[in-house]
Amino acid sequence: MKDIGAMMKQAGALQAKLKQAQERLAASSVTGQAGSGLVTVTLSGGGDLTDVTISPSLLSDGDTETLQDLVRAAHGEAKARLDMLQAELMRDAAGPLANLPGFPGLKP
Repeated sequence: MKDIGAMMKQAGALQAKLKQAQERLAASSVTGQAGSGLVTVTLSGGGDLTDVTISPSLLSDGDTETLQDLVRAAHGEAKARLDMLQAELMRDAAGPLANLPGFPGLKP
């Protein structure tokens, strides 16, 4: 019975670490940029778009296709950074269990 009690205690500690990691992620934000900083996009830790900055120089020539491409590229970079941050936080919280297939928050 002592082994089951120890396992339950470890599971509770893991759950607390995972919750802390989720809270840290929720409080985070990431930024992606494209066109050497002509467009920047900021995402919250939950993935919500919180800010977009577009250089006025992109608006002067009316080239909407380039602007659209840059916004998509900046968003893609920010999303990739958010995914990496999430995986890092979950790996840190899970410790050796992070290598188990299908562990929550980790992508293969």
